[in-house]
Amino acid sequence: MTFSPVLPTGGLAGWALLDRTMDRQTELFNKSPRLVRDTAYFEKTIGTITTADELVSDRRLLRVALGAFGLQEDIDSRAFIRTILEEGTGRDDALANRLTDPRYKQLAEAFGFAEDQTSRISEPGFGATITDQFRRREFEVAVGDQDQALRLALNAERELGAIATGEASENARWFSILGNTPLRRVFETALGLPESFAQLDLDRQLGEIKSRAERQLGITSLSDLAAPDVQEQLIRRYLVRDQIASFNAQSSQSIALALLQSAPRAF
Repeated sequence: MTFSPVLPTGGLAGWALLDRTMDRQTELFNKSPRLVRDTAYFEKTIGTITTADELVSDRRLLRVALGAFGLQEDIDSRAFIRTILEEGTGRDDALANRLTDPRYKQLAEAFGFAEDQTSRISEPGFGATITDQFRRREFEVAVGDQDQALRLALNAERELGAIATGEASENARWFSILGNTPLRRVFETALGLPESFAQLDLDRQLGEIKSRAERQLGITSLSDLAAPDVQEQLIRRYLVRDQIASFNAQSSQSIALALLQSAPRAF
């Protein structure tokens, strides 16, 4: 029997509940039979894999590999993923480097199948590292089945620390946020960016999101996100604004329905 996260409410109240019960809930979730079978199979089998083609040909292995990086929706795009893995990240024109979503680059670097890279699969603890990431992501997916906003908040909490301590330039790290759809949505909502924001060219998007982050969150550098209180402020603003938007949408629907029901019938 698969354990489903207990989420009687959403928004800030749901976030506080998750924070209090996270250890116990993830412990129960990680005992789900399918999760146990998939992670055990991955850890046992991954050491025998020597090529990207072998990995994408084994659907059970691929499911864990992709899920560990939040790319489970690409499970049926085997040729695409094989190219990502085989080209790696060493060349500027490698596919992973040309995509705006940084998760593909992380996937390619983690496995190291490219000719100019050293495969990391045989390294001690590699399988366990990937399955740990997979379990965390799968829990987030299960949370999202009940409340998508809380899933995005969990994703942001996990991603922000790595971005804050990243070695890339300031602008490169901002572009990685803009290229990461789940994380981008958290920032856009938390900062009150309109839907039209996505239609701006990238340089204007960069300038606007940096300006709003500084005004509203006091972030002068993404390194500021290393502070837990800054991360929590961002997530709380996201959840509050998302809940207000959902309430307004529901209220508008209720008003429209009431108007339709009260309108005189035409004969």
